[in-house]
Amino acid sequence: MPRPFLPGDLHSLRNHPQVVRGRELARSATDNAADILHPLVGIGRGLGRQVAWLRAWWSRTPAENRGPLLFLLAVAAVIVVMLPYGPVLTTVAVMGSAAWAGRSRVPVRNEPEDAEHARLRSLYEALVPALGEPADPEPLYAHGGDWRRAFTGHLFEEGRLVRLQLRYPPYFADSEPQARARVERLLQGKAGLGREYRFEWNEEDNTLTLVVPPALGTGIAAQRFVTGPGEVLLGFTDESAVQRTIPVTDGGQLRDAPPVMWRTGPRSGEPHLLAAGRPGSGVTTLLRSLAVQGLQCGDVLVIDGGGTGEYAFLAGRPGVLAVECGLAGTLALLEWASHETERRLIALNRARQAGRPAPEDVRRPMWIVIDRPTALSQLAQAEGRPDPAELLELPLRHGRAANVTVALGDHLDALDALPAGVRERARARVVLGPAGPEQARAVLGAPPNTTPAAQLPPGRGYARLGDGPVHRLQVPATPDPYDEETRGAHRDAVLALLPGAQAGAAPVNSVTSVNMAKPAARYGRQATSEPAPRSAAAPPERTASAAAARRATASSATAPPAEKGRRM
Repeated sequence: MPRPFLPGDLHSLRNHPQVVRGRELARSATDNAADILHPLVGIGRGLGRQVAWLRAWWSRTPAENRGPLLFLLAVAAVIVVMLPYGPVLTTVAVMGSAAWAGRSRVPVRNEPEDAEHARLRSLYEALVPALGEPADPEPLYAHGGDWRRAFTGHLFEEGRLVRLQLRYPPYFADSEPQARARVERLLQGKAGLGREYRFEWNEEDNTLTLVVPPALGTGIAAQRFVTGPGEVLLGFTDESAVQRTIPVTDGGQLRDAPPVMWRTGPRSGEPHLLAAGRPGSGVTTLLRSLAVQGLQCGDVLVIDGGGTGEYAFLAGRPGVLAVECGLAGTLALLEWASHETERRLIALNRARQAGRPAPEDVRRPMWIVIDRPTALSQLAQAEGRPDPAELLELPLRHGRAANVTVALGDHLDALDALPAGVRERARARVVLGPAGPEQARAVLGAPPNTTPAAQLPPGRGYARLGDGPVHRLQVPATPDPYDEETRGAHRDAVLALLPGAQAGAAPVNSVTSVNMAKPAARYGRQATSEPAPRSAAAPPERTASAAAARRATASSATAPPAEKGRRM
């Protein structure tokens, strides 16, 4: 009687040497066949995709266009057949395109990893109190809800969130700054502190996009920038913020960078600038950069209210009218600047009435750069003298027509001490260094478009020209070349932009300090016999008759201060 078949016999049959050897031979044959037929499989897959594409294209083609298309295809087929090696080349081209279309593609991972999933879940739960509503029958944000409904797009780099697009309910008050600020604080805290974030609100589609902007480079030093007439460079910003780039040298390499240009002069809507920041934020660096750029085609008058001596390298340079840090000298200097502005206006008015172009000395720009004016104002108040800031009223009010530009810089906590007229007429604004949202809004007149980072390099901040948008800003490195800590490359870059030192002889257009005796004596300052340059805008005397005519018409004009150079 035959023995019945038991389950153990099946196991022994599977492990039989002949069965194992046959299974290995079959697997090897399958692998070899797959390797040999892999190109054919890819070509077949590609042909199938091409046929599917042709069918979809044919179905989308309007019925009235199918006849002409068939005719063109028939003509092309006849031309291919008549050409030498035409059918062969066509077959090779079709097979090549089919192989490319049928290649194996790595599937794109649409779902985030576990750590990213947890990060997005945490973000979603944190937004529930701000964007959720218990009375909503189908809430978009609810505890334990699906974050995929709210987050329509996200991107991680090296495990950190760099972009997030989310939807919010229509009843959210996206027009209120307080509501927006609450959501932005929540996202900033959960996405990671220490970085800058830009929030783009789309009120029409009820969407919010969080973006981590790229870091602004800090390697661009002072150099001759490509600017137009009346333009000066404040710094550099994001490529998406402006529609212009200029060539710059960054770390020894030439590249294009997006600039923040400030237009000055008679055609400027914001002819004067006010910069603010904490100590060490780069306000003095910005003013130094503006002074060096202003020397390229104009005259510069510098007042160092802090008395730190960081503008001493400008003393004695051609085009530098004076570098002053004392109170008496500052008052005399600003009084002269007011008279010079008035003189330019009178000369311009007379030229227009006579139908002549504006004189050359009126067309030449004049810069008044003042660092920390509130320090001098406090000193003047203690000594019972006039406030130097009040003497800026005439240059600020009429400086645009007279081609006079005023650039002021001070600490954030000292801006309230400036006169209201100074703050109102300096409509080009810059805030540098760490600043809270309210402080930045008070200076710029609008909230910044990014959140401040925990640590910012010197010269990093925001700029706004008039009623325009707020731009991120990185000021080019313009250190004091006389500072011992300045690097050699930066020192050479700044010194290369400065005009040469003046010779011992007085310039052609110079007058003695007798003209300054009255204003100097008024503020307790003695005039010296050292010759001081007249405004560099004054043209040289060509003939004796021209000189006599100029002396007859310039009796009311006042010469610049006697002490040219910095008073330490």
